[in-house]
Formats: sequence, C-alpha cells, structure tokens
Amino acid sequence: MTDAQSWDAGDLARRLAENAEAVCRHYLSAGRRHGNYWLVGDVRNTPGRSLYVRLHGPSEGRGAAGRWTDASTGEFGDLLDLIREALGLTDFRDVADEARSFLALPHPEPDQVGDRPRTIPSRRAETGGTITDSARRLWDASRSLSGVAETWLRHRDLTRLSDLSCLRFHPDCYYRADADSPTETWPAMIAAVTDLAGSVTGVHRTWLARDGKGKAPVAMPRRAMGDLLGHAVRFGAASDVLAAGEGIETVLSLHEVMPDLPLAACLSSAHLAAMVFPPALRRLYVLRDDDPAGDHAVMTLQARTQEAGIECLVLSPRLADFNDDLRYLGRGAMRAILHPQLAPQDVARFLHPVTH
Repeated sequence: MTDAQSWDAGDLARRLAENAEAVCRHYLSAGRRHGNYWLVGDVRNTPGRSLYVRLHGPSEGRGAAGRWTDASTGEFGDLLDLIREALGLTDFRDVADEARSFLALPHPEPDQVGDRPRTIPSRRAETGGTITDSARRLWDASRSLSGVAETWLRHRDLTRLSDLSCLRFHPDCYYRADADSPTETWPAMIAAVTDLAGSVTGVHRTWLARDGKGKAPVAMPRRAMGDLLGHAVRFGAASDVLAAGEGIETVLSLHEVMPDLPLAACLSSAHLAAMVFPPALRRLYVLRDDDPAGDHAVMTLQARTQEAGIECLVLSPRLADFNDDLRYLGRGAMRAILHPQLAPQDVARFLHPVTH
C-alpha cells in the first residue's frame, strides 16, 4: 500500500475501527466499556453515558465498528470524526496526522497530500440535511408553551411562564433510543438554542409523561441536537450581567426570584465551560452543579473570564441544585441563599422580594 493510499480517510477510519477500544481508552478516557459499546458523556470526554461507540462489528454498513452516536445531540460519525471533535481540530490534515500518529503509521510526503481538503464536512443528520436544519424544523413545528409542557414546569415549582419565548411544546415528538430501536412519540418541551444574535442553532427536547407530572419513561428523556457549542437556551437579553448554568429548570429557578436577571442554560458542563461571552458582559454568575464535571466547568470559566476581564462569581445551591432549593426550601429560602452570593449592586437591581 502506498503512502497516498494510506492517507485516504476511509482507510484511516477502518484502521482506527480495528482498534476501536484502544481509541476510546485514549481519547475518551472518562468513559468505560459496557458490552460491545464504549460509553461516555460526550465527544469532549465528559463523564456520563450519552455517547456510545460500537467496539466490534462489520467494517462498514449497519452496526459497523467504530461508529458512534451522541444520544443527547443527535451527532454521529466514525473515529476520525471523534478525534476531530475530541481535539477541536478543523483541518483534515491535522486529524489525519493525529490518527496516523496514534496508529504508528508513517506520515506521507507533503506533495502527496497537497490536494487533500483542508476541512472535514459537518456531520449530517440521519434524516437528511444538517443536524442544525433538523433542529430548526422541529422548532418551527412546535407550538407556544402550553399544555403538558406548562404542567411539567409548574410541577417543578416554576410559575413565571408568561415571557419564556425560547420554550415551546410539541405534542408528538419523535423519540428513538438508538438507531436499532423503534420510533415512539411523546409530548415534549422544546427549547431553542440560540447564538448571541438570537438565531436558532439547535433545540433541546425534554420528553414528558402524558400528564406532564414527570419525564417520559424512556432511557434518555433529555436530548439536544444542532449546533450547540458556545450557544445556549436564553432567558432575557444579556447586557453587562448574566447568570449561566447547565439545566433549563435549574436556571429557571433563579427566574422565580430574579425575573429581570438575564439567564443562559448551556445544557451540559462542557457547553457551559465553552459558552461565548456577550460583548458587553462585565459580570458572569455561574450556577454551580455539585459534581466533578460542574467543578471543572466553573474552573474553566474562571480562567476564561479572568483573561477576558470579566468578573466571575459562583452561585452555589444549598441542596443538589437550585431547583431542589426552590422546590424543597421555597422562594424565601432561595432569596436568602442567593443574597450573600450576589454583588451588592445586583441585590437591589435583580433580587425581587418574594410575593407569591
């Protein structure tokens, strides 16, 4: 086999797939093997079980070894895609060089790779079109917030629902546990993921029980799809102050006692750590989740805000998260928990007295 043939993406992907478990142990070290799959939180090596890589199977087609899917985002690909995403690479040549180094293959001479594409195309949704296109279609097909979705939020003691334009409801949202499972339909709360300009780049789905008093009885009732990195579900227009956290219900819990404070739900610790700062931002409140991934996000944001000249303050709940504080301790306790953690000028500006 010549160097030019070895450079071919298909051949590199096949060689990586033959060593799929070793690839996973190297690039997704926070995960673990479970049967024929490697499970981890996402392609950036966050702990969890949302992303799964098939370790053994045919070299191509259905069930091929090395194919992976992130059940939360709808993203999928082969092990070259995984290396690209894990390391944040955009140039095909860099991805191929990394793959060849991992496989201990010789690197080709420069004139043999000069015509290679400089970037790798974006992954596509299995239903056709980009994942972002599919997300926008789902957003357009959803209704204004009502019904089961509104019941779900009130079940979580969230009552300020009149101005939540980034949340909608879909009565029959498709759900499929994985590519080999049948399709089901469940009611779902749909949240728009937007960039700083307000353009929809993705959606987050929370599949719900038919009475709205809990999540649907499916393996993964929360998933996001589309272009998520750096973006968020946004409540209010950010100016000089913003509070950001992971979960929608967690972030909305602050909205109950601080309705004028702009909020951003980034949907995961990895995306929280990578959030894009609004240009006018001067102070960022980070809603801390009490787990190692949440701690890592806080440390990353503290370093990034310091470099950007933005003040970063951490808001810590009394219980596991702020929605637990709201539900089990009440609004008065929420206000008392937040008061000493806020900058003094923001207490009068944002922390409303409890009236209900």
